[in-house]
Amino acid sequence: MNALRSPVVLVTTTAVSIAAVLVGLNVHGEAATPSAAHVAVRVDQVGYVRGETKQAYVMSPTKALAGARFKVVDAKDKVVTAGRLGAVTGHWNAKFPSVRTVDLSALDKPGTYRIVLSGTASGRSPAFRIADASELMTPLVRDNVRFLQAQRDGADVVSGDGLSHGPSHLADEDATVYADPHYDEAGEELLDENLTPTGVKTDVSGGWFDAGDFLKFTGTTSYSTAELLLAERDLPDMEALSAEAEHGLEWVDKMWDGDSGTLYAQVGIGAGNDAVRTDHDVWRLPEADDRLDVSPGDPDYTIKHRPVFRANKPGEPITPSLAGRVAAVFALAAQRAADSDPDEAREWLEKAAAVYDLADTDHHPDQPLVTAFPSAFYPEDSWQDDMEFAGAELALAARDLGDDREADWTGEAAHWAKAYLDSDVKGTLNVADVSALAHVDLATALDGARSNGVGAADLNKDLRRQLEDGVDHAGHDPFGAGAVYDDFDAVPHTFGLVATARLYAKATGDTRYDAFAGRQRGWALGANPWGTSFMIGAGEVYPHCPEHQLANLRGSLDGKGAILRGAVVNGPNAADKLAELNGFPTMKKCTAAPPSGAWTDFDGKGSRYVDDVGAWQTVEPSLDFTTTALLAFTLTAQDEDA
Repeated sequence: MNALRSPVVLVTTTAVSIAAVLVGLNVHGEAATPSAAHVAVRVDQVGYVRGETKQAYVMSPTKALAGARFKVVDAKDKVVTAGRLGAVTGHWNAKFPSVRTVDLSALDKPGTYRIVLSGTASGRSPAFRIADASELMTPLVRDNVRFLQAQRDGADVVSGDGLSHGPSHLADEDATVYADPHYDEAGEELLDENLTPTGVKTDVSGGWFDAGDFLKFTGTTSYSTAELLLAERDLPDMEALSAEAEHGLEWVDKMWDGDSGTLYAQVGIGAGNDAVRTDHDVWRLPEADDRLDVSPGDPDYTIKHRPVFRANKPGEPITPSLAGRVAAVFALAAQRAADSDPDEAREWLEKAAAVYDLADTDHHPDQPLVTAFPSAFYPEDSWQDDMEFAGAELALAARDLGDDREADWTGEAAHWAKAYLDSDVKGTLNVADVSALAHVDLATALDGARSNGVGAADLNKDLRRQLEDGVDHAGHDPFGAGAVYDDFDAVPHTFGLVATARLYAKATGDTRYDAFAGRQRGWALGANPWGTSFMIGAGEVYPHCPEHQLANLRGSLDGKGAILRGAVVNGPNAADKLAELNGFPTMKKCTAAPPSGAWTDFDGKGSRYVDDVGAWQTVEPSLDFTTTALLAFTLTAQDEDA
């Protein structure tokens, strides 16, 4: 499709927002006058929870906002409240040097509203809602689940949705296991002339595609499955959520060969050479791979007959980051089945214990952690958090089943928690750091006691450390963002902070971070410099051209068909990382413009955002991005105090 035209017409409903963006209409609803084009109003386009602190932002090219006023109108354009703009929060970029707040906290009546500016500025915001937490958040969780359904691989696909696809990668049912491949230092080129088979075959069919490509990773899938199982605790009656948790669990189980003591780390290859073509060398629908007519030795053989790589040789130690999170998933499965099927639960517990016992806890700190091939796809520095997570979940599963190993696993989890707390690789919740999840459940396992020098107070202190890092960063940002704009994973890191704040409040009763969590959620859903939600289908303005093969080839490019609803993208990234965009001969061109101006008008602080199918750096959705958001939404939906 062609690049989008500049917006010229007012559009007021979410139902037509997709078509509006793609034909150049103004979905922000900003007044179509020269002055309005220079002022941007940014709101959480999904909406604000009743009772929470509510904040929007206004960006201006001048400092004339000092005399500006705002009013809030309802769906019938009736004024419900009004006031003056708040203080300047800082400078964003040369085009928008002035950013001011709009305090909406007093607005608590359920409904749909817009902000309208007057006085020295004119402009109009996208629509936003005021509603109870469950009413706002639960539909978002359902949409996240829809994305997971679209990501399904294997024979058990979900049909009926506009982005459904046929059974795919059925050759994974009899896949060949290969020796570890070797890569150059950058992880961009396979150094082996060919892959070396081990002589072992295994069934690794099913699971989910990792991102916009069709690779499957044990590390990301186990992370996402764990988040789904944790979310299921709060939403046990959402059948679609439970079904996706089960789907992920079944695949992680396939990646563990208990008979040989082997954990498989990956299905497919994303970086090859002239003799080994990879998943990243062709743009197609997933079911097309099964139709390839290839023989061993053909460069495309590894696209249809995808290689499987191991995290460990049979019976040998397993990279502790992978062993920990896989053991945690199996232990969560044991907890899940403890009441309904104790025998099944014990089977899961024994699998968890077997993986846990093979963890390479003597791992040398100078050796890279084996997370993927090449490791540059998913680099990771910490592993003690994964072991803490595993120990905590094993202990809780043992408690549910009356297993006398509970105390041992609790003590070991505390040991790994202490090792993490004493390390210099502490982070916040994301695919490379699960300490927030581990801390909360370890505190439950400890039940008020201390073990190996660690108690709930120490764990809660580290949760505050994670949140305070975000609070500190937000205090220096005009839009109150807790995440870093000019690095990968800004959006999932943001949702990680939201989830952590909710976990902390739930565990301690301390609600000091509630307002911070609300602002972070708002930033990810539209109250950011670009005025876009970073979740597809959420709000009026959201990514329309994700770097996702299924969405690009089968989804909507004209605003009238299916979209990859519920997918969460990376969001802004460092400007220099967007020097080159991806392109394939079979890729349908798609570039979406903002409702007014150009995305470059809103770039700042060394960051850029582009809504283009080739911009994997900003609009490629991912499994772990989406499940982190899902967990954040679930925890918010269950927040009784909101």
